[in-house]
Amino acid sequence: MDNYVFPCVFIYEDDGIAILFPDLDGCVSFGENEQQAFYNAKESLTLHLYGMEQDNEPIPKPSLIKDISLDENEQAVFIEVFMPPFRAKQANKYVKKTLTIPEWLNIIAEKNDVNFSQILQNALKDYLNLQKIG
Repeated sequence: MDNYVFPCVFIYEDDGIAILFPDLDGCVSFGENEQQAFYNAKESLTLHLYGMEQDNEPIPKPSLIKDISLDENEQAVFIEVFMPPFRAKQANKYVKKTLTIPEWLNIIAEKNDVNFSQILQNALKDYLNLQKIG
């Protein structure tokens, strides 16, 4: 699924707004004000759902907002996330690798302003026959 909408509870406290998602255990956050709370709630929901997707966990059906019990200092809101851009960003995330080359080769490469990362990427794509990817 690409689009999710889940109810979220803002709990207004003296030092800010605690954020929790009743349908998603462990999906919590905090904001100093409402604007930051909405931003952090969206970010928290996106990360939580992405983790569930990656772990092949079933994503629960969202509760109806009318079924959420609230205290006096709480407000229920809906948070919507669109997953494709986040998934694409995660798929193109870079990882750092450490490699070892002979010192003489390093000296010559540095004198020629070699971009080690780009050369390694190109060589790996060629070696794996992946020239059309990325």
